[in-house]
Amino acid sequence: MKDAIPKKSMGQHWLYDELTLEGICESADVQSGDAVLEVGPGLGTLTRKLLTRKAKVTAVEFDKILASNLQARLLRSGSISPKLVDNLTVVESDILSFDLTTLPAGYKVVANIPYYLTSNLIRVLCESTNPFSQAVLLIQKEVAERVVAGQGKMSLLSVSTQYYCEVSLGDFVSAELFTPPPKVDSQVLVLKFRNEPLYADVDTKQFFRIVRAGFSQKRKTLLNSLSGGLAISKDEARGYLESAQIDPGARAQSLTIDQWHALYRAIH
Repeated sequence: MKDAIPKKSMGQHWLYDELTLEGICESADVQSGDAVLEVGPGLGTLTRKLLTRKAKVTAVEFDKILASNLQARLLRSGSISPKLVDNLTVVESDILSFDLTTLPAGYKVVANIPYYLTSNLIRVLCESTNPFSQAVLLIQKEVAERVVAGQGKMSLLSVSTQYYCEVSLGDFVSAELFTPPPKVDSQVLVLKFRNEPLYADVDTKQFFRIVRAGFSQKRKTLLNSLSGGLAISKDEARGYLESAQIDPGARAQSLTIDQWHALYRAIH
């Protein structure tokens, strides 16, 4: 069976490098019997590694042709036994609309995902009522660095991901290891979902209403952003910020998650 031609519109870039694929599985600590969600399996190079480790894999593929051919492709490669392929369930679906509650509790996510999907996928995974235990995602290097960023370089993406997860960077992956090579390099991002909420006293919906307001006008001060984003007067915004011991002239990217929590408590 010939390899499918990558579709630029779907952000498809095939990764064949054995060391990188093995490293992704190592980062996820994939063990025999683990329930693993793979997003966008493509030609199945990572799927094969997961199945070889005797994981029970649910592969969600948006591309109809790739989804329908995945199991046959793995069997025809001769590199994996039919018994192991029986542990693979292929679902033709958009991952953003896939029902995560159908997966066993504590499942892992392992994926080489299209760059355009990253932010929305992380949000959907983290906000699910059936969250993952660990996710290892191969994504654009710049975005991975944004997720793990600290004070001074925070973004809505980094605050929201770090609120739900412990985050770290895995291996750097050069663009030349993909076919066709993307225009930028990639990085493995490791997310470990927090067993306990970061803050026990927080209404998550209200917390992120405040955070989104703060980042709504990134070039403006928090005083202006919060006033506009929360539809309150500047005097009210100033009072909340000062109560939380935050400089009204600061910008959203300079706040730590603890400072966002302090602001939440000041408002609520």
